[in-house]
Amino acid sequence: MSLSEASDRAGDSIQIYARTAGILILLSIIFGAFGEGYAPSRLIVSNDAAATARNIVSSPLLFRGGFAAYWVEAACDVALAVLFYVLLRPVDRQLALLSAFLGVVATVTYAFAECFYFAPALILSGALYLNAFTQDQLNALALLSMKLFDTIAGTFIGFYGLATIIRGLLVYRSGYLPRALGVLFMIGGAGFVVNNLLAVLAPAHATPLLLFLMAPAGVAMLLWLLVNGVDVERWRSRA
Repeated sequence: MSLSEASDRAGDSIQIYARTAGILILLSIIFGAFGEGYAPSRLIVSNDAAATARNIVSSPLLFRGGFAAYWVEAACDVALAVLFYVLLRPVDRQLALLSAFLGVVATVTYAFAECFYFAPALILSGALYLNAFTQDQLNALALLSMKLFDTIAGTFIGFYGLATIIRGLLVYRSGYLPRALGVLFMIGGAGFVVNNLLAVLAPAHATPLLLFLMAPAGVAMLLWLLVNGVDVERWRSRA
């Protein structure tokens, strides 16, 4: 195989990776919105353990569907960590690798939080060994578990923000992706980091609205990757 043929194949491959990343971002947004946002919001009634337990028991498909949606999102996020590493390593291999590791750490820590989301399936199962607890106690444990899910997720989500900031920096420096995408990624990632710091240091001031700073970055990136991919010639020159 000649050098030009090898270069052409590498260019074709990188476009496939770029468009695959766009599809995975779309899937991550859809399933993440359902599993992290919609399902918990329909199940958890703040400060009302009985209502929360009733929602979980009466809506098993919604409850379990929310957990299953995170499986899909997590798989997409791990794959995206690898794909962004491949797409961005020509800019700076070490930073691209650091971003990939931070992305995987973010997924793993959120997966740990999801264990508490699923725990009420056992707490409210009606198993005989739970007869030692009153129904009020079981309801309280179920709500506590759901609140632990939300708290743990909020206090470790900064890892995802750091990964996104680094990806944004690499996109900005790349020359084969628009600088505006890099800026949006850095802003979105900063929103995650700031919200994480507030959740730990000043919880009264933490707000999920900061997380929505990621929305423009995610939508813009997935549309660009699906429609345009990367500038292959410039990617080749960096690679």
